[in-house]
Amino acid sequence: MTLRLAQYRGADGERRVIAATADGAGFVTGVSDMRTLALHAIEQGQTLAQAVAALGTAGQVDLRAALDAGRLIAPIDHPDPAHLILSGTGLTHLGSAEGRDKMHRDAAQATHQTDSMRMFLEGVEGGKPADGAVGQQPEWFYKGNGTHLVGPDAPLEMPGFAQDGGEEPELAGIYLIGPDGAPWRLGLCLANEFSDHVTERHNYLWLAHSKLRQAALGPELLTGPAPDDVRGASRIVRDGTVLWEKPFLSGEANMSHALANLEHHHFKYPLFRAPGDVHVHFFGTATLSFSDGVRTAPGDRFEIEAAPFTLPLRNPLSRGGQAAITRVRSL
Repeated sequence: MTLRLAQYRGADGERRVIAATADGAGFVTGVSDMRTLALHAIEQGQTLAQAVAALGTAGQVDLRAALDAGRLIAPIDHPDPAHLILSGTGLTHLGSAEGRDKMHRDAAQATHQTDSMRMFLEGVEGGKPADGAVGQQPEWFYKGNGTHLVGPDAPLEMPGFAQDGGEEPELAGIYLIGPDGAPWRLGLCLANEFSDHVTERHNYLWLAHSKLRQAALGPELLTGPAPDDVRGASRIVRDGTVLWEKPFLSGEANMSHALANLEHHHFKYPLFRAPGDVHVHFFGTATLSFSDGVRTAPGDRFEIEAAPFTLPLRNPLSRGGQAAITRVRSL
């Protein structure tokens, strides 16, 4: 039976973990947050499902009502946000190269094969290696730390200097590094890997700048084996009307890379295996409104939904104020 976990914050600020199955949802006994539950499971040599079963649950929770009341927060965090790392991989989905290739081909007015297309084709060729083999490494980027992570219904803020604030509907893997430095996947979440596509389009070498933005996680962490085929929808709502909508596909059946290959090429670096750290790693998408010529505006609402997740990820778009030039002083 599929176990879904969520983090709950009451009106008094008290934190709790919700465990949900098809039979209902309740509060996990004895733990206040997801990271504590995962550390307990590692210590006990249990899966998350086994740990929840052993700890037990209390009460009945209506997950949809809790979401609508603003009680569900991001399903993972860290007491020290500097120890939560946001990163991701691109050009990982079948069809994901089309929009990127067009963006960079148009920007360069080039007729030759772009670096994006070459990287995508290398992934198609070698992104799903045989068991035990190392596959082609993907594009990789850094998004920030825990201060860049927002939860369901919280605003995604584009900085005042940003040229665009565009959605990227994805799956994100949630990981905790155990006491011995071994990475553990806690599960998957729906995610919006929010980016600045205008900045990226100007020059591919600005990809790193375009990714230094907030990102949102859906309310549910799906435990157990990753689903092979995830299908849903991504839409933008403006002034109560759907401005843009398109199917959203993910899971390995729709990807050019295996999740295990993407995970290896992230965690092969020792600095990403520091005990106690949390990692949120975005697996990429093939669905962008920007590729269809949509320009978002503050007040727009991004909505992403996909089975087997039962709750949507919704976030309004906002813009921060213009900051003064950052001056560095000599000491």
